[in-house]
Amino acid sequence: MIKGEDCLADLGEDECRELLSRGTVGRVGVTVGGLPMILPVNYGWDDGDILFRTGDGTKLKAAVDRAVIAFEVDAYDTQRRVGWSVLAIGRAFEVLDPAAVAVAESLELAPWAHGNRHHWVRMRPELISGRRIEARRDEGLNG
Repeated sequence: MIKGEDCLADLGEDECRELLSRGTVGRVGVTVGGLPMILPVNYGWDDGDILFRTGDGTKLKAAVDRAVIAFEVDAYDTQRRVGWSVLAIGRAFEVLDPAAVAVAESLELAPWAHGNRHHWVRMRPELISGRRIEARRDEGLNG
């Protein structure tokens, strides 16, 4: 049994945006055949928007369809049992305008996944929420 009070705290929108702006790896949630699919991506932050590269496939189809997607980023320390998570929801768009592509290219995102990732997707968060799990004041454990 863990002693101490519950240390789960909601994050404000400004803090959520700050955490999103500092991240580099997140997960995109799309709907495929009525079922959720979560896919990891390298991403960048530009003027309040999330940008990521993708190849032909599920994420690009969501952007072409201008689907509502979810984007999640988090960080945690398993030793200290602390962390945070931010969820952003918004509509996906394929970046096609040459000037907007140039802006995206200036982020110099190098996808970890192999293959051709020549399409850019932009998502402007419409809803943002987050939570932080803070260190407990009394971390004693009883066996």
